[in-house]
Amino acid sequence: MPKNLSKLAKAKKIKYFLISFVDLFGVLRSKLVPAQAIAEMQKNGAGFAGFATWLDMTPADSDMFGVPDPDSLIQLPWNKEIGWLASDLYMDGKPVKASPRIMLKEQIKKMSQKKLQMKSGVECEYFLISEDGHSLADKRDIQSKPCYDQSALMRRYDLIKEICNCMLEMGWKPYQNDHEDANGQFEMNWDYSDSLITADRHVFFKFMVKSLAEKHGLRATFMPKPFGNLTGNGCHAHISVWNGKINKFLDNKDKLGLSKLAYNFLGGIMNNTQALSAFFNPTINSYRRINAPPTKSGATWSPSSISYTGNNRTHMIRIPDKGRFELRLMDGSANPYLLQAGIVAAGLEGINKKLNPGKPLHCNMYEDYKKYPKLKKLPNDINQAINMLKNSKSLSNAFGSNVIRSYIKLKDSEIKNFKAKNIFNKRKPVSQWEKDNTLDC
Repeated sequence: MPKNLSKLAKAKKIKYFLISFVDLFGVLRSKLVPAQAIAEMQKNGAGFAGFATWLDMTPADSDMFGVPDPDSLIQLPWNKEIGWLASDLYMDGKPVKASPRIMLKEQIKKMSQKKLQMKSGVECEYFLISEDGHSLADKRDIQSKPCYDQSALMRRYDLIKEICNCMLEMGWKPYQNDHEDANGQFEMNWDYSDSLITADRHVFFKFMVKSLAEKHGLRATFMPKPFGNLTGNGCHAHISVWNGKINKFLDNKDKLGLSKLAYNFLGGIMNNTQALSAFFNPTINSYRRINAPPTKSGATWSPSSISYTGNNRTHMIRIPDKGRFELRLMDGSANPYLLQAGIVAAGLEGINKKLNPGKPLHCNMYEDYKKYPKLKKLPNDINQAINMLKNSKSLSNAFGSNVIRSYIKLKDSEIKNFKAKNIFNKRKPVSQWEKDNTLDC
């Protein structure tokens, strides 16, 4: 039996619920519902007009309903009157195939048929900036190598503490907070979990950070590259696959600690990386971070080639420990559900086809990339990524050709809007269009 939201509202003294969903562009959409109406919403869903969001629909389409998942309920720690709910989208009684949470759930279902479960954790980087987005909020944060700077971290102690306290209260098991490689940039880490739980928490984390930053008179952005001379906002994912309590990626006899299943999974990721960039690096601004010039601190900390290694951060995939790997491609604009769905889909192809990722490379890829001219490169801009997605039979088979066409259609419209008055050049300053359309990603 699913949890009864009406009873939970009374027990937890929740007065309002946010019934939320994320569209294809990663925008969080919601209806604010009084607790007295939640029983009806739990049964039939909250109504939305799909065309009014980034979903491939028309004004003539029938109502779309967000049916809340009661297991996703989060009572806002900073405003306990409100309960947040992730929802699944339905239209005419059927799931909306081209909606990100449904896309992830379908991939999870395919994996469960093999009695496998992907667990993941994400590392979400963000900047604290001025209200207009033109400068950092902390004028004293000016070191050339500011990573782990204690003074800059502690000047934001009140905000960092409140965010971390919220995660502790919600049971996420946060374990470290730090000032990142760019001036004004921070990262907060919490424990890994099932991929759907992690995706829901990722969505809520971004909402929480922005909300609490505003409460403290600041603005938070997950934009991939808001400042051309500073390291961009990554969103690295740590991945492992389980059967119950058994980590199926773990092999203590292997030099890097990975099983054959893990290497096949890696092979699937690497085979689909170029097309997956359209999901993992989904904005025009994303490609200021990928294949980028050196930053003020000396390194971009982002990949350019499709390669994997041991505990070495210059490659796209790092194996920091036995039984898991870190995928360092994604940035802060990645849709939390498409991030997880893309990894599962590619990994499943690797498992099904027993794909070989090749041998790991143990080198400084930032310096030695010219020694490996045959390595596949990441797309250099959003157009390349979209074209690679368009030509990907693997991802069309995984998600359905209609779903992929819908995503591409919306992205092509966005690119056309940008090109009407702008030319993308990663060596020139970040355009106002990019800031207007990406600062709140």
